[in-house]
Amino acid sequence: MRSRTTAAAALLLALTACTTGPSLENRGAVTAAPGDSRHLTIGSAGFTESDLLAQMYAQLLDQAGYRTSLITVANREIYEPALESGQIDVVPEYAATFADWLNAKAHGPDAPPVGSPDLAATMKALRELAAPRGLTVLDPGRAVDQNAFAVTAAYAREHHLATLSDLGASGLKVRLAAGDECVQRPYCEPGLKKVYGIDITGVDPKGVGTTQAKRAVQSGQDQMVLTTTTDATLDQFGLVLLADDRHLQNADYVVPVVNRARAGAEGVTKALGKLNDVLTTADLAAMNRQVDSWRRLAQDVARTYLRDKGLVR
Repeated sequence: MRSRTTAAAALLLALTACTTGPSLENRGAVTAAPGDSRHLTIGSAGFTESDLLAQMYAQLLDQAGYRTSLITVANREIYEPALESGQIDVVPEYAATFADWLNAKAHGPDAPPVGSPDLAATMKALRELAAPRGLTVLDPGRAVDQNAFAVTAAYAREHHLATLSDLGASGLKVRLAAGDECVQRPYCEPGLKKVYGIDITGVDPKGVGTTQAKRAVQSGQDQMVLTTTTDATLDQFGLVLLADDRHLQNADYVVPVVNRARAGAEGVTKALGKLNDVLTTADLAAMNRQVDSWRRLAQDVARTYLRDKGLVR
């Protein structure tokens, strides 16, 4: 029976004390047969979408005959070493973000990023970084949670906007509600100007996808907000996403990452791979909405979805 451990605080202490992972002399020695532990710990990063993915992973693995338990470890600096050491066996991750995080861990914080809009190149870099740490990155599916930009539906209708290219071609002046780092990040103000020719007149530092930022766009104070593709609350503010039709954003596709020695066998890969043919970005957004707006439990939302797709009984 799945349960979120009641000893989470104690386990967190254990995780922080055991963060070494494979020894340096053994890193790169990934030719040993992948393990197939029958009791697996699934990690969640503690936000709604991660909880939903972890619940779906656990229920699919339960269906495949594994015993699973779930734990929330909200800090990647803690859960990634725990994944290396086998205290956590499976976590949902995002391809480009995790590739850049591992790259910075291996080569320093100033290392050039390896995540990119190219999914194949991002996955290649990610797997090369993960393998020496005893980690296997399973195949991505169709769901992607990446940065996205939204305007009001009325604004989009008035100016005939469906894509960011449309906005650039319109010549409209745009004040952008986003995090203060947007002025420097290549995917944000500089990229919008360079790739799409959008006339950004200023960045209103209200955060990424925050209620305050969305209200600023809803009221007309700002014209566009930086959010994510699985934002579950856009319709509550009358907002719609503009398509990133020139692929400015990195390929942050959802990927399961497993400890090879404990969960690298075909059974785990096959069980989790069932999501790849069905789970979409829109599905994730809809499930996020059920948890965040309708106050349903992530476990129940995940179970209903998997049953509706015929993946669990």
